[in-house]
Amino acid sequence: MFFPRLFLLLTFALAALTACAAPTPTPSAQPGKLRVVTTVSPIANIIHTIGGDRIELTGIVPEGVNSHTFEPAPSDARLLAQADLIFVNGLHLEEPTIALAEANKRDGVEIVSLGEQTVTPDEYVFDFSFPAEAGNPNPHLWMNPLYAARYAELVAEALAAKDPANADFYQANAAAFGERIDALDKAIAATIETIPAEKRRLLTYHDSFAYFAPRYGMTVLGAIQPADFSEPSAQEVARLITQLRDEQIPAIFGSEVFPSPILEQIAKESGAVFIDQLRDDDLPGEEGDDDHSYFGLLVEDVRIITTALGGDASGLDGFETGNLSSGR
Repeated sequence: MFFPRLFLLLTFALAALTACAAPTPTPSAQPGKLRVVTTVSPIANIIHTIGGDRIELTGIVPEGVNSHTFEPAPSDARLLAQADLIFVNGLHLEEPTIALAEANKRDGVEIVSLGEQTVTPDEYVFDFSFPAEAGNPNPHLWMNPLYAARYAELVAEALAAKDPANADFYQANAAAFGERIDALDKAIAATIETIPAEKRRLLTYHDSFAYFAPRYGMTVLGAIQPADFSEPSAQEVARLITQLRDEQIPAIFGSEVFPSPILEQIAKESGAVFIDQLRDDDLPGEEGDDDHSYFGLLVEDVRIITTALGGDASGLDGFETGNLSSGR
């Protein structure tokens, strides 16, 4: 029980030493560009879309890593100390990273918490893996594309305030992002409509669809992963198997980031199909692929969900998932 706390203390101590020993951050290798640091890949991709070639962007949470338990390395302190602007999701998702940023950022450098500026506390969702008594709301706002559009607006505003010379560029990119989000929102709604109404129910391993599901008339029946991100108990597994049988849920959805052999057991004993390809904080494909983007993430997830629940995902065929041009 003491080791994670000790590791965190050592991380901050080393980070402080690194910051004290380091010289004043040197100018960027590409003069005139803002140095921007952020956390998870979907947010990094949104920022890249808005900032384009006018910023130097670093996302410090590697893809495929559990963002809820990610501990920044001491070397990340230097990145944060050199940043001109820091973006986080907030809503308690990246607390160790935020603490490291607060300890190492230069005076006047803003930490922009996108989540807290997108929804008000009365809009927070407390649910299966994020119970109200713990006080930490479900942080996965970006899985609702309308919230992602708001993230883009906030990014553009913050970049423009820091770099007024490129304000029009940032605002134009945010507007283009918003236009494609509108098209994506309509495409998702039409696709989900093809799922039989009684099957528009989600049982996932990781609790990441709390803001997505209500937007498209779906119900989240539950999340298998407990609040402490461990595996469910034997009693919880038995309850889930019974629920799946009783409610005739056709599929349960796992995660690329959270592999769990228990899901296979639950699926086998309940008769549901087990699909382990959903994503929420990593992007599909490889860097440079057309679908390695925020849009690719949502399109792939919706395609997987719709097909598994008996709908027709062909309406998503041809939807442009590539990154928007950053050189307008």
